[in-house]
Amino acid sequence: MFKHPPHHFHDCLAHSHNTFLIFREVRGMIFYMYIPEPFKASNPDHAAALISAHPFGMLVTVSDGAPYVSHLPMLFERTAARQGKLRGHMARANPQWRHFSSDSEILAVFQGPHAYISSSYYATPGVPTWNYSAVHLRGIPRLTTDKTELADLVEQLTRVHESHMPIPWQPDRTDERQAKLLDAIVGFEIVITDIQAKFKLSQNRSLEDRQLVIAALNQSGLQTDAELAQLMAQIMLDAPR
Repeated sequence: MFKHPPHHFHDCLAHSHNTFLIFREVRGMIFYMYIPEPFKASNPDHAAALISAHPFGMLVTVSDGAPYVSHLPMLFERTAARQGKLRGHMARANPQWRHFSSDSEILAVFQGPHAYISSSYYATPGVPTWNYSAVHLRGIPRLTTDKTELADLVEQLTRVHESHMPIPWQPDRTDERQAKLLDAIVGFEIVITDIQAKFKLSQNRSLEDRQLVIAALNQSGLQTDAELAQLMAQIMLDAPR
């Protein structure tokens, strides 16, 4: 991070030694994502799939020069607007929604599968590392306080997350208690202006090493390792030849 960024700085893409640094000033704060070229994910399907599978993200705003973070489930509507929209809600008691402004971007961060990678997995010399996947979305927020819109949003979120239940629970708009609870939340939608995706999955290693990493992860017995192995295999399959 720059300790004293220039006041005129707004956006910059720095490219050096096959490494991308994406900077964005948001109300005086600069957020950046370090993406070496081998790990830069340009396929929008991969970013959308990560958010769909891991919808519990971090919403980041800045108020009076200090970052503020909420951990929230969000819906990514990929076909809405040019780069999609994020929708969600938070407690009205949460002061973060007061940071929203139509002329300032906010940041949403989604983390996909990740795991420790031992150098003992490799056929060739190396050092331990951590493989992971992450998507950063930036955009302009809009508040939703209309009760009909909020009820629609709650129903949509519930439908998505109850879909795997044997008997999915459904909100009841005629229930007085549920209706009153809508007063306790504030909805939002974020029109996405920028998507940055990083999939650090041993792409800088040989094909043999990557296959050995996948095999080791699958043999660990940990569900998170198996999820990462599946993602690594999918990215290898989708890679241009």
